[in-house]
Amino acid sequence: MWNTTKKSTVPQQLRLTDPGIREQLQALPASQVLIALGTDRQPVGIDLDNDSPHVLVCSAFGGGTSTVLRTLATQFLHHGGDALVLDPKRISHLWAKSLPTVTHRGNIARIHDALVNLASELERRLDLEGDLDDVPRLIVAVDEANTTLRQLTRY
Repeated sequence: MWNTTKKSTVPQQLRLTDPGIREQLQALPASQVLIALGTDRQPVGIDLDNDSPHVLVCSAFGGGTSTVLRTLATQFLHHGGDALVLDPKRISHLWAKSLPTVTHRGNIARIHDALVNLASELERRLDLEGDLDDVPRLIVAVDEANTTLRQLTRY
């Protein structure tokens, strides 16, 4: 089901109106996320249990990183996960602001505090010694990472 090979094709952005997309998303286990569709319409995705628990999304300005981050986050939220969304532009992820299992931070002081709290949460999870059955997955979406890191350094 997963096209994880690097081909010279450019994946298409996911649209929930595309035929069969909602059904594909519903059928995925909680550890798998659909990122895009290849030009051959095959799903392109990752399995965080089998591939890696980390995903890095990079592109030039206007390349769709905010859209991909939103796509990933919403899939995890659908499966009961939590999200920390760091949005230094303050407008890229307004969709997340009012959701109960999402922490949205836009200004640099609040982003800093959220990252400090994240460190504490990661320590707490490590102390559970792998017993994470009742702990929701946590996605940390950092939009505009380069800008955010520069601002954090100055802060």
